[in-house]
Amino acid sequence: MRHGKKVNHLGRKAAHRKSMLANMACSLIEHKRINTTLAKAKALKQFVEPLVTKSKEDTTHNRRIVFSRLRQKEAVAELFRDVAAKVGDRPGGYTRIIRLGNRLGDNAEMAMIELVDYNEIYNAGQKKKKSTRRGRRGGGKTVPPVPIPASNEEE
Repeated sequence: MRHGKKVNHLGRKAAHRKSMLANMACSLIEHKRINTTLAKAKALKQFVEPLVTKSKEDTTHNRRIVFSRLRQKEAVAELFRDVAAKVGDRPGGYTRIIRLGNRLGDNAEMAMIELVDYNEIYNAGQKKKKSTRRGRRGGGKTVPPVPIPASNEEE
């Protein structure tokens, strides 16, 4: 049974795994996209997305939390300065994973993970759409009633 086993260990001990994910996250923040295996990309997505969410509110506490995970001052500064400004209005989903096929040497599934707002190819034809929150009740716009022309019945 696999109860409570949500973490992909990636064939590494805990300290090695944390260091590897921190290094990959710093590379992703610096270069905006990296190529890696599919399993590492999925693990990195779970690692990076909460940090980007923290970076949207620039407080000393959030900077210290992010620094404790990333361990590179330059990456933290770029995350809070550049990346947070780009993703300020996005409610989540900051990264995108694109499968690239299999690696020649060991046939491992490869993938490219990138920050969504930095890809000019996908975002070229799209304009910013206004996000709306819809409730369950129909309290939206109401259409004014169409006036009915008065009929002449005296004819």
